[in-house]
Amino acid sequence: MKKIFPLTAPGKADQRVVESVKSDIRKYVKRERRKTLPEGFTQWDFACKTGPTRDSAAECKLADVGAGVDAVVNLGGMEVYVEIRAVPGHRNPPSQAAEPTTLV
Repeated sequence: MKKIFPLTAPGKADQRVVESVKSDIRKYVKRERRKTLPEGFTQWDFACKTGPTRDSAAECKLADVGAGVDAVVNLGGMEVYVEIRAVPGHRNPPSQAAEPTTLV
C-alpha cells in the first residue's frame, strides 16, 4: 500500500478521520497476513514508511505506523503518506530456556 490519506473531511471531526485512517491501515495489514506465504517462509514482515509527504517519509516499524500518523497530525499536517509493503520473512525461534536445576 502506498497511499496519501487526507486528515480532514467536511462534516467529520478530525480525530474520527485519523481513527479511520488507522483502521484502514489495520485492515490492510490483516488482509496481507491472510495471503499464502511463499514456500520456505514462516511469516509476513512489513517494510513501512510514514510522513507528511512521499519524499519526507521516514522508515519505521509496523508498530510505529500509528505513532507516525499521530506525529503528522501534531505537526498540523493536512495529509499523511503511508507506505506498507509485505515481505516474506522467517520467524525467530524462541530462545532456549536454561534447563531447570535440581537441588541435591
